[in-house]
Amino acid sequence: MNLLARLGPKMVHRLSHCLIISRRLCDRPFGGDGFECVEEPLKKLGSDYDSSVDEWFQLNEESSGNQKPFSLRKGFLESVKLDAKRVLEILRQDGPGLDARVVLDELQVRPSGLLVREVLVGILKSINHENRTRCAKLAYKFFVWCSQQEAYQHTANAYHLIMNIYAECEEYKALWRLVGEMIEKGFPATARTFNILIRTCGEAGLAKDLVETFIKSKTFNYRPFKHSYNAILHSLLVLNQYKLIEWVYQQMLLDGFSSDILTYNIVMYAKYRLGKLDQFQILFKEMGRNGFSPDFHTYNLLLHFLGKEDKPLAAVNLLKQMRETGIEPTVLHYTTLIDGLSRAGNLHACKHFFDEMIKNGCMPDVVAYTVMITGYVVAGELEKAQEMFHEMISKEQVPNVYTYNSMIRGLCMAGKFDEACSMLKEMETKGCSPNSVVYVSLLSCLQNAGKVANAREVMRQMMEKGKYAHLLSRFKGYKT
Repeated sequence: MNLLARLGPKMVHRLSHCLIISRRLCDRPFGGDGFECVEEPLKKLGSDYDSSVDEWFQLNEESSGNQKPFSLRKGFLESVKLDAKRVLEILRQDGPGLDARVVLDELQVRPSGLLVREVLVGILKSINHENRTRCAKLAYKFFVWCSQQEAYQHTANAYHLIMNIYAECEEYKALWRLVGEMIEKGFPATARTFNILIRTCGEAGLAKDLVETFIKSKTFNYRPFKHSYNAILHSLLVLNQYKLIEWVYQQMLLDGFSSDILTYNIVMYAKYRLGKLDQFQILFKEMGRNGFSPDFHTYNLLLHFLGKEDKPLAAVNLLKQMRETGIEPTVLHYTTLIDGLSRAGNLHACKHFFDEMIKNGCMPDVVAYTVMITGYVVAGELEKAQEMFHEMISKEQVPNVYTYNSMIRGLCMAGKFDEACSMLKEMETKGCSPNSVVYVSLLSCLQNAGKVANAREVMRQMMEKGKYAHLLSRFKGYKT
């Protein structure tokens, strides 16, 4: 049965008016509440793999024998990227005086799966608050133009990319029309389709309806997951829908499906996020009784739990247990533990495990250093944060936007506003573009301290960038 028919026109109409669930940018390297260190690796599990490029290379290398396949691959990629750049330039000029479709015809660019991907990803990356309507229109114009060219047919990946663009641009009616078209073309709804659609469900009731529709759909292709429930649980994890994860898990059990290690990891994580630690521990014990040993992700979750509970001795024992079971702790595991301990305020234990990590041959990366720096900043120990900042640079670890944001906050907390503004300029010269969190954080500190001149200078920089100009309305009375 057609997926859209199952949903019904009423639900499609309601969905088209919901606000998209956006990811919250935070001032911590793993986010404001510190769980992203556990969540991000889990989110990457089972993500759709775009095999179209590798398939193309495989076919061409097989047909060309030993005629330097590496050169063929490199030359093809460079050629496609050049064509994609030209196409994007033409699309940006589209308007009353220039029809992009006519120019593309004259350009004689031949659409391919990789070209379509490059162009649509380019549009997706350029979307902001001001240009989203135009981006949606340009993406559709290019998408339709490609479908009209000889010897080319859109793939499921192409449909998913433009669906992502519509979701980001909040063009929900167009998104749902595209879903119908994709299914009519013979492409099954997949876990990736569900992931995109669930993002448009602002109401829990709508999300449940969508979940039930996908569970009951006989055409739902849930690869590479074990069953449809895991595909849906993973999608809900990506969108931080923890209560929905609980509900879907209960439906899974009622339908007689058994849990695997992925199911347990996701549901335990949801329980942890919801503060249901007793249920978290019950699930962990149940997992063991059912013959599942902790894996990389389970240990990562347990280490963060022990860190936030300020149990460094238990963490030592868990790290030992990991090694005994054949899982060597990685930089991620140590960083997860340090992040939890940092939030518990145990900086002494943080430094101990940071040093222990190095002793065991795990070289700290930019995230590990940023976690330490943030911990010191939050504790008001700016000098130690600065020492760690200089150490990471000496170790050739390049600070990222979260590192700079922590340092800028620390300088503001210490009343060193000129140095904070200088660091903002420094990060740009180092090729690290400030995000909205950096600007808003710095402006808030300057505003609260009455540093009008500094605030106006930062606002002037934001105006020049253009990207975050819509945020300036928060800071009334500071005209540039």
